[in-house]
Amino acid sequence: MLALTDHDELKGLPAAREAAAHWGLRLIDGVEISVLWEEVTLHIVGLALDPQQTALVEGLAAVRTGREQRAQRIAQSLDAIGIPGTLEGARRYAKNPELVSRAHFARYLVEAGQAPDTNAVFRRFLTPGKPGFVPHQWPTLAEALGWIHGAGGIAVIAHPGRYDLGAAQCDRLLEEFVALGGRAVEVVTGSHAPDEFVTWARHARRFGLLASAGSDFHGPGEGYRDIGSVPALPAGCEPVWTLF
Repeated sequence: MLALTDHDELKGLPAAREAAAHWGLRLIDGVEISVLWEEVTLHIVGLALDPQQTALVEGLAAVRTGREQRAQRIAQSLDAIGIPGTLEGARRYAKNPELVSRAHFARYLVEAGQAPDTNAVFRRFLTPGKPGFVPHQWPTLAEALGWIHGAGGIAVIAHPGRYDLGAAQCDRLLEEFVALGGRAVEVVTGSHAPDEFVTWARHARRFGLLASAGSDFHGPGEGYRDIGSVPALPAGCEPVWTLF
């Protein structure tokens, strides 16, 4: 079983479904939506949803429009510090021109010799306080969960250990997420250290959430884990895929 959860886009699902059938996998239709909650950008995964549901499709289209505008501003910021041509370079890595993201800029900046790898690009250019960072007004947590639930899907908090949240803020997020009908949290993910598996398994049990696992895969050799290499969930977790 495999879920495809592209950022703010559903168009990859037909090709993924065809590939999954070829390899004998069951594909779960999904998406990953960027949201803004208490001035923190979070990612919410939607699983087992209807990719043709109108409110979801229209909401994601609005998000992609904002992404394109942000990409243009990132390129302008990088041009101002003497790194030209980044938008065109980033677009070469994005199959959909509406979905040029920081990751695509990062790949191009590695190609251009500005950093040895994409992680270094983010540290130098693309995080808050750096010259290529441009904030974006993402949908709210309630809006994203509304789109997912309206499409019959299950909402999951993606890679929660990556967010800069204190203990009290973390509890507020999980409380609000549960109150809005959220069902699961990623316990095991490529961007979590092993001790975080235990921490988030404990949070899942405390808030009555199912546990998910994800690679956070963005391409061969990129990111934290390749598909199929994510460890098993800790003992005592109830997997989200029992719902499917």
